[in-house]
Amino acid sequence: MMSGGKRLSALLAGAVLALAVGALAVVADTAIAATGVAPPPWIWTLPPGVPAPLVPADNPMTVEKVELGRRLFYDTALSITGAVSCATCHRQDLAFTDGLPQAQGATGQTHPRGSMSLVNVAYASVLTWGNPLMTGLEAQLLVPMFGDHPVEMGMAGHEDAILARLRRDKAYARQFAAAFPNSGPGPDPVTLHHLAQAIAAFERSIVSFRSPYDRYRYGHDASAISDAAKRGEALFFGERLECHHCHGGLTFADDERNVATPLAEVQFHNTGLYNIGGTGAYPADNTGVHEITDKAEDMGAFKAPTLRNIALTAPYMHDGSIRTLSEVLDHYAAAGRTLKDGPNAGIGADNPYKDPLVQGFTLTEAEKADIIAFLESLTDEALLTDPRFADPATEGRKPSVP
Repeated sequence: MMSGGKRLSALLAGAVLALAVGALAVVADTAIAATGVAPPPWIWTLPPGVPAPLVPADNPMTVEKVELGRRLFYDTALSITGAVSCATCHRQDLAFTDGLPQAQGATGQTHPRGSMSLVNVAYASVLTWGNPLMTGLEAQLLVPMFGDHPVEMGMAGHEDAILARLRRDKAYARQFAAAFPNSGPGPDPVTLHHLAQAIAAFERSIVSFRSPYDRYRYGHDASAISDAAKRGEALFFGERLECHHCHGGLTFADDERNVATPLAEVQFHNTGLYNIGGTGAYPADNTGVHEITDKAEDMGAFKAPTLRNIALTAPYMHDGSIRTLSEVLDHYAAAGRTLKDGPNAGIGADNPYKDPLVQGFTLTEAEKADIIAFLESLTDEALLTDPRFADPATEGRKPSVP
């Protein structure tokens, strides 16, 4: 899950768990079999002009590794209750989100934040809603599996049991050996390090560039989107609304990196969602980057998520507190949300830590409809049923080839 956690868990995720990944490695991955034959690489299906994502040198993408990661991603036995998998919070039919305001862990604990979409996560330079230290999928994976504040998969203390079960499963044993052939006849390829690498590889394989907007903008098909969506595009990229400053580039986010542009500026934004009592504060369990830095200026600063497939990923904002795209536009038009009563009452537009780009604007109902039409044109319908990303149990676990 990409929901995040409290400050201690976030720090642990960014530092201690990152070290744990390396410590769990039995051998360095060279991706060359004992026979000297390299396994077939994974090849993304990308439109012309779209660069490939960056891939860590120590975890190259191969067909076997992605396929192993796909099976692990859907395996409910990797949770303490045996009922929850990675896919529970990242459903393919919802663009790898879960439709909930806040994620729920295996034990029923409600998290402070929603599950982020995994689509195009390979292009992200920073992961989760509010942890600037979390930059690698391999390390991030250990948080939902073994973190306990809050509980997600709930497997802390059950590491040996996980490995024992995987080793007993002959199909898993074959898949680990195929995905990590350099282990050879010596070291056991079934390790937590390899498990993390495999799931990370599968997550990197999930790319989305087949929307109507892609066919229109990059495929030069003028009929791919409606006239309303075209007007909405002009508004979205215009200076009156400023949307594109935080949601630009190929992924419609602001932390994109790829093989052509490997460096990306990491940015987080306070959008005036809260201003409790006029103090600038956000709810105590959801202060964003402030949880990591303890700096006042980082209060309420969260990542700008991708807008690709945004029509499928409601409710919106880090805590799911805005229900519809129409309400999201109202929020930004007002330069922040006003909560008139309750424990979080305050005028978000007056938040002293709010991003200066959130200035507000006027928008007619017709213009709002045009922008929503544009956002809906970013939905990649093929992604939702693509067998490469589906539960292998639904297809007899046949290998998926890109």
